[in-house]
Amino acid sequence: MLYQVQLKKLPGNEDVLLPKRMSELASGFDLYAAVAEPLILHPGERKLVPTGFAIALPAGLEAQIRPRSGLAFKHGITCLNSPGTVDADYRGEVKVLLINLGQEPFAIERNERIAQMVVQAVPAVELVLVEELPDTERGAGGFGHTGTK
Repeated sequence: MLYQVQLKKLPGNEDVLLPKRMSELASGFDLYAAVAEPLILHPGERKLVPTGFAIALPAGLEAQIRPRSGLAFKHGITCLNSPGTVDADYRGEVKVLLINLGQEPFAIERNERIAQMVVQAVPAVELVLVEELPDTERGAGGFGHTGTK
C-alpha cells in the first residue's frame, strides 16, 4: 500500500533539502540540518537541530527519527530519545535531538545529513483491564532472565 505523506518547507529553508532515500530499498529517509550557521556540538553536549520542514502523516502512521550509522560510527554523533516519534497529529517543525558521544567537537553544517526518518504503521490497540494475565513459560522473568550475555 502506498501512503501519501505531505511535507511543507518552512520559511527561510527554501534551500534545505527535503528528506530523501539514499538507495532504492532504503527504509529510511535521510534528514538534513536547517541550521543558519554551523552548529558546534561539543563532547557530551546535546542540541535540538531543525530540519526546515513540517509533516502531515495520515492517521495510523508515525515517523521514527533514528541515528545515522555513519555519524555514530565515525564521530559518536547519535540521537537521544531514539527512536523519536512524530505523531500523525503533529504539525510543527521536525527536529532532531543530537548528542556528541565522541571525543572531539563536531560541526553540523547546513544541509548536512543528520538522522533518518522511518515511517511505520501504528496498529489500532485497545488496552483492557483484567484481574489475571494468562500464564507463559517465561512468566515475570525480566532483564537478563534468558541468561544470554
